[in-house]
Amino acid sequence: MILKKRQFALYSLIFSVVIGLMACASDPMESGLDPFAPMVFKEGETTLPLNPPNQETLVPFYVSNNAVFKFAIDTDSISADPDGVTRYTVVMTSPNGNQQTQYEGIRCDSFQWRLYGNFDNGKWKENTLSSWKDIKDHNPNRYQAALAQGAFCNISTQVKSTKAIVQSLNPKGFTGGVKPTNSYGVQ
Repeated sequence: MILKKRQFALYSLIFSVVIGLMACASDPMESGLDPFAPMVFKEGETTLPLNPPNQETLVPFYVSNNAVFKFAIDTDSISADPDGVTRYTVVMTSPNGNQQTQYEGIRCDSFQWRLYGNFDNGKWKENTLSSWKDIKDHNPNRYQAALAQGAFCNISTQVKSTKAIVQSLNPKGFTGGVKPTNSYGVQ
């Protein structure tokens, strides 16, 4: 009888130790990472496009009633990358017809944009002073805000499907501005 009590006590002790070790092994804090801590942004490598924007895939989009420039995005250049940045080529046309072409990125999680480079004199030039800047939603030429709110982001989450982004740019359904239209007046 005493032997059975000792065996039972020994088995209970072993069982308790094993359960305790299993609980420790599944502790997410054991790795030193807090699962509730905010993630630190680590940007992936960005390379400038090899070619100028494709005139056949430029899609104009609406920015605001007060926009001075007209804006179009090269749908072939759009990439929703794993680092959370949506990269694209935008063409801005001034009222006198001058154009400026830029390669940029938008982060939905922080509502920021970055200029990677400009297309000038037939070639891309990297912006070596590039940094992330807050997107301004209250100026007339607020094209980054229009793209983020109307196509690239679902609130603060990146839209991962390039096809869905391109569909969102359709002038009849684009919601980046006050009304679903584009800077060329297409309704």
